[in-house]
Amino acid sequence: MKIAVMTDSTAYIPKHVRDEKNIHMIPLSVVFEKETYKEEVDLTAADFYPMVKKADELPKTSQPSIGLITEKLEELAKDYDAVVSVHLSSGISGTYQAVVSAGGMVEGIDVYAFDSEISCMVQGFYALEAADMAANNKSIDDIMARLEEMKQTATAYFMVDDLSNLHRGGRLNGAQALIGSMLQVKPLLHFVDKKIVPFEKIRTRKKALKRIDSLFAEDANTGKPIRAVLIQANREQEAEEMKQDLEARFDNVEVSVSYFGPVIGTHLGEGAIGLGWYFK
Repeated sequence: MKIAVMTDSTAYIPKHVRDEKNIHMIPLSVVFEKETYKEEVDLTAADFYPMVKKADELPKTSQPSIGLITEKLEELAKDYDAVVSVHLSSGISGTYQAVVSAGGMVEGIDVYAFDSEISCMVQGFYALEAADMAANNKSIDDIMARLEEMKQTATAYFMVDDLSNLHRGGRLNGAQALIGSMLQVKPLLHFVDKKIVPFEKIRTRKKALKRIDSLFAEDANTGKPIRAVLIQANREQEAEEMKQDLEARFDNVEVSVSYFGPVIGTHLGEGAIGLGWYFK
């Protein structure tokens, strides 16, 4: 059986890695007023953050259309018998459900959609694992079982630096945003039951990052091999420094640096930093 691997743009797997691993991608979109951009196709993270600063209104985000997904699956059906399709949490987007629906409409290929229950490069880890297994001729059952196994230890914490996007997007009222900014409150967020929810509110960026570090250290100190990723919203240098620090302290940890692209960045805002990981 020939198995394809697909994910969506919010996994933020760089194009050269997708090409190398033969991972197919369907983009979500960002809408600035009347202009629609396909994430990772028409709009990069580097272009996105300056555009948000200039925009009068926060952009809107949208999932891929059933038509776009169906088209992609029909294309894959020409060369593959099945596809493992890894997507951002169904609690924050309808993308996963749209793929399930499209899968039932396309003949000639079996679609195995996987709800990562998370997003960004932690979601990407699942796609990378599936791609490696498919390349090694592992079965669909083996691949899906491994993804479920990874899910048992996968986690991520995100620090929001600027509350204005949460406010502009209607997720925080004006008084909360004002008071939060005045007190330098940096909310820590994480995924629970497929949704992004507050974990803790911490004063100052430095303390918030230290708290994320301590949460990671609890798992890293077990000595088990861990794959981790630092995720940043236009703060690459800071993330690189954190990466070096983690690797110097923990020899059982493999750390990479990724980014919050336009869709997730729309909600978290510039300056956000996240750390996600799973036991290898």
